Amino acid sequence: MNIVALSGSNVGTKTKIAIDYAVDKLKETEENQQMVTLDLSAYDIQFSDGRNYLDYKGDTAYVAKTIMEADVIIIGTPIFQASIPASLKNIFDLLPTDGLRDKIVSMIVTAGSQRHYLVAEMQLKPILNYMKAHVVENYVFIEEKDYHMKEIINDDVFLRIDRLLEDTFTLSEVYQDVQKKKDAAYGF
Repeated sequence: MNIVALSGSNVGTKTKIAIDYAVDKLKETEENQQMVTLDLSAYDIQFSDGRNYLDYKGDTAYVAKTIMEADVIIIGTPIFQASIPASLKNIFDLLPTDGLRDKIVSMIVTAGSQRHYLVAEMQLKPILNYMKAHVVENYVFIEEKDYHMKEIINDDVFLRIDRLLEDTFTLSEVYQDVQKKKDAAYGF
């Protein structure tokens, strides 16, 4: 199974801190899986111009291909100005319309205010559903007050991320079983 942890912003550290915790936890529990962390601040990504994702070069091609090859994607995103960052939206724009088909996607959302908790529901989930992802229903929402000196200080956040990871891989196992039954029904 290919797992991608995507830190969906090219600025800031809070989302990356949460994604790094999730990746470290996955390394403990899912040690036999292929895992890649994509921190968008570390790549030079072109803006989508409508080309097929295979036609891009460099970092843009690498990030798009890595996401397309993933079975499970854990998206970390901050909320800026009551919206997802343009860098994350650009990643979705680079991919085909059904580019997330049959992928299990879960979300970790960071925000400076509790008033932004619905951005994932109203903006991110509809994009993921449109792109045919199997979205883990619950997501982790982390507020500014949960951090201090570039560390998560709220133990509940760790528990919620742990539970999100459990839910993500439970959903992945269920969909793998369903797909095996569908494939077996064809008889070839």
